[in-house]
Amino acid sequence: MPKTEAQIRATRKYDAKMYDRINLLIPKGKKEIIKAFTAKTGESLNGFISRAIDEAMDRDAEE
Repeated sequence: MPKTEAQIRATRKYDAKMYDRINLLIPKGKKEIIKAFTAKTGESLNGFISRAIDEAMDRDAEE
């Protein structure tokens, strides 16, 4: 069943309240490579990028 306009607006309002957005530019073709990788691992694209950032920050803070 498709979402109603009210559901879409409510979701957008919630997302704007709870999340920050980052516009990420990567070389052409890399998005599909990352999506294929995350499909194999069962992780979302957003979850993968978020985890990669967290791991890099933890690793670099230890140096």
